[in-house]
Amino acid sequence: MNKTQLIDAIAAEAGLTKVDAKKAVDAFIKTTGEQLKDGEKIALVGFGTFSVSERSARVGRNPKTGEKIEVEKKRVVRFKPGSDLANEIQ
Repeated sequence: MNKTQLIDAIAAEAGLTKVDAKKAVDAFIKTTGEQLKDGEKIALVGFGTFSVSERSARVGRNPKTGEKIEVEKKRVVRFKPGSDLANEIQ
């Protein structure tokens, strides 16, 4: 499902216009990004939790040449599904 399909599905499910659904999706994406950038967690009970963690620097390998390379530390977004979502997809 891409963003347009998500907007269409939300509009149909919530009885909103596609314009209003697009505004809601865009606001969610923007707000979530800002909060994660600030290091905050976002917990949606029953759905899951978005958080940021830091990966340590490490030595990697170039798969094409086999050469060892240094991979710098970086922050990554994590998602842990809530129990309702985990049970629903099984």
